[in-house]
Amino acid sequence: MRTFDLIVIGWGKGGKTLAAEAAARGETVAMVEQSSRMYGGTCINVGCIPSKSLVTSAAQAKTMAFGSFGERARFYAGAIAEKRRLVTMLRRKMYEKLHDFKNVEIFNGVGSFTAAREVQVTGASLRETISGRRIVIDTGSQAVLPAIDGMQPNPPVYTSETLLELERLPEHLIIVGGGYIGVEFASIYANFGSRVTLVQHGPRFLPKEDEEVAGAIAEVLTAAGVTIQTGCEPTALASEAGNAVLTGRDAGGRNRQWSGDAVLVAAGRRPNTAALQPEAAGLAVTPRGAIAVDEYLRTNIPGVWAIGDVTGGPQFTYVSFDDHRIVRAQLFGLEASRTASGRNIPYSVFLSPPFSRVGLNEREARQQGYEIKIGSIPAAAIPKAQVLRETDGLLKTVIDTRTDRILGAMLFCAESHELINLIKLAMDAGLPYAVLRDQIYTHPTMAESLNDLFGAIH
Repeated sequence: MRTFDLIVIGWGKGGKTLAAEAAARGETVAMVEQSSRMYGGTCINVGCIPSKSLVTSAAQAKTMAFGSFGERARFYAGAIAEKRRLVTMLRRKMYEKLHDFKNVEIFNGVGSFTAAREVQVTGASLRETISGRRIVIDTGSQAVLPAIDGMQPNPPVYTSETLLELERLPEHLIIVGGGYIGVEFASIYANFGSRVTLVQHGPRFLPKEDEEVAGAIAEVLTAAGVTIQTGCEPTALASEAGNAVLTGRDAGGRNRQWSGDAVLVAAGRRPNTAALQPEAAGLAVTPRGAIAVDEYLRTNIPGVWAIGDVTGGPQFTYVSFDDHRIVRAQLFGLEASRTASGRNIPYSVFLSPPFSRVGLNEREARQQGYEIKIGSIPAAAIPKAQVLRETDGLLKTVIDTRTDRILGAMLFCAESHELINLIKLAMDAGLPYAVLRDQIYTHPTMAESLNDLFGAIH
């Protein structure tokens, strides 16, 4: 049995970064990845990068005058081709970054624990057990298919990953699930020109978000042609004359039916742990099937860490990258400067316009006992939004009355995905909101909206 200084299972952002640094330090590294189409992890191949490529193309489509749906469909096919070009190029670069190290061996196969620090790799023409002085698990997550009769991950039923490969623009896309993935794809395909129906089980649209902001998002999606059906429980899916027919019940118990030529199932994601066989190593897992870790991302087995989606935490590639910083200090004997607890993690949903958030919303702050002040402004009040002709949206922030520190912010406006990072920086530094209120910003920019947003505190 061959022994490596470091085994990394899964080619996620954090895992591949740790593998590269270990190799640069002269350590022997085994990188285990089950699919050659996943070099670089979920983000590059079936997540952030391909979906944002489609966001960009869809925004272009929104401004174009098409003579027919067929013209829209041809434009969409070109967008898919561009997405594939981008993903293929980045995937190759991710592979080369590790392959070029002579002390890195890439194993194409499924990694499964056979003991605490032993991993069996099984591939098409490979079956080998290796051991590691240290092991990092970065296997990510996978789409969840709800228990609906007839639900299968094949056409005309798609997950967020398989829909990215669909070359044909759906005339009517039905989306099951009203979370962030479903909402983002609703915006994308509405901009491409598909008719979109979003079916959500819960009674309130985007229930984790501020009600006022969620309402603004719903208004924009509706104006773009998206039909939002809340309080509807899907019960069965069937194929009829080439279309998918989804049936269900509304909040009053009445039967409902939706027919479309494609169905996106966006019912969430779960950690990829089954193939790992964590029980063989004695690894503890959470009730939701994630690898259990402490604030330093250590598992219950010494010398084994888990990072990224597989820990059951926030499912963002930049969280995996920050996780690598936490583990890096431990792997290479550096000063530990951070933990996974108490992080302000911003996120963006790339609607049109994008929605971004960090920290607590108004409801959450009150529930946690804070005495708060609120600031809000419409996006239309921002000069740069007028210049961009993107005036839809709302900006809102929550302030701790006692300390004047920012507890959270919700930005539904153009370029919110850039603005939110300024607010997170101020929160991390413990700055009072007046610092952002009184800052001098260039004009005209979306950043200068922070003068008005934090000037509207009351």
